[in-house]
Amino acid sequence: MRVDLITREYPPEVYGGAGVHVAELVKALRRQDTKVEVRAFGMPREEDGVKSYLVPAELAGANPALSTLGVDLQIARDVEGADIVHSHTWYANAAGHVASLLYGIPHVVTAHSLEPLRPWKAEQLGGGYRLSSWIEQTAFAGAAKVIAVSEGMRRDILRSYPLLDESKVEVVYNGIDLAHWKPNKDPDLVKALGIDPSRPSVVFVGRITRQKGLPYLLRAAALLPPDVQLVLCAGAPDTPEILEEVRDGVAALQKLRNGVVWIDRLLSQTELRAVLTTATTFVCPSIYEPLGIVNLEAMACGAPVVGTATGGIPEVVDDGVTGRLVPIEQAQDGTGTPLDPDRFVADLAAALIEVVSDPKLAKKMGAAGRARAEQQFSWEHIATRTNEIYASLV
Repeated sequence: MRVDLITREYPPEVYGGAGVHVAELVKALRRQDTKVEVRAFGMPREEDGVKSYLVPAELAGANPALSTLGVDLQIARDVEGADIVHSHTWYANAAGHVASLLYGIPHVVTAHSLEPLRPWKAEQLGGGYRLSSWIEQTAFAGAAKVIAVSEGMRRDILRSYPLLDESKVEVVYNGIDLAHWKPNKDPDLVKALGIDPSRPSVVFVGRITRQKGLPYLLRAAALLPPDVQLVLCAGAPDTPEILEEVRDGVAALQKLRNGVVWIDRLLSQTELRAVLTTATTFVCPSIYEPLGIVNLEAMACGAPVVGTATGGIPEVVDDGVTGRLVPIEQAQDGTGTPLDPDRFVADLAAALIEVVSDPKLAKKMGAAGRARAEQQFSWEHIATRTNEIYASLV
């Protein structure tokens, strides 16, 4: 059986959780002797079994959604001969859908996020957001199977696309490479990044996008004890507007307190493991998060996680055991905006203060988080489940 896996992100061009998922899934599938051909956006890669595709010259400078379609059509042409085509994110969905129609093969979609629940993407794509939404909806409707990365995501899919047949929506969690993601105690490396390892710290890692909830975290951080550092490993802004909002929030916070460290470049895995290992607690203030691989990375490094009780986060964080869940009442218009932002900020601050103020509790939660990652989120288990889905379609 040959599976053609289509993705926008693939090493070395990885900027988010979907790219991490794809890279690890491919390795695990190949270890189980599944023949996987990767078709990825971007510059040529040297890895065997991987072909890269660039935006056609004629579409250079076009709306990003339109240029994405240009890449997808090139990929669809090359899928001929595959038994299964498996696409990840809307960027790749059109390629999978067209290839499925063209060659009569099953199309499997893995949903890492949903366009109807990211309306702020209109700020980034303009009219292209309507195009990306159409692509996703069409691909989901035509797919043989839709894989959700959490039960919360499955509920969101069925809510967003109520005409979808429930029986074809499966849950396969994101995973974590536990051999690579493990504690890395390196105080000198942490110091070189501007972090004081002797002080308690709250660490955030993620893209600068509406769904990650950074503005709420910056407000909550103003309420933390004065000795607590806030470490923001945040970059890749969706728009100039959200970047400016975060810059203003960081500047305002720095006027109130010291120990606000903003690292705006992509850290190496070694650096990130050191930062997470040093963290008193990790924070995930997202208002939309299908699962959050970064939460698993933090847990694997022994950091407790304080996360919003939304999406798939409650399936990762065991409240009171591996961290704390922050309650949130959200608008149901697709934005996920807190109905009472002040209360959400206060509850987020209270949960963070509870963990950072009790180092023994934080350490105990971190150890429990590592154990939970080992027990439930290994890539071998995820590859086995994915192969079972493939086998059911051929």
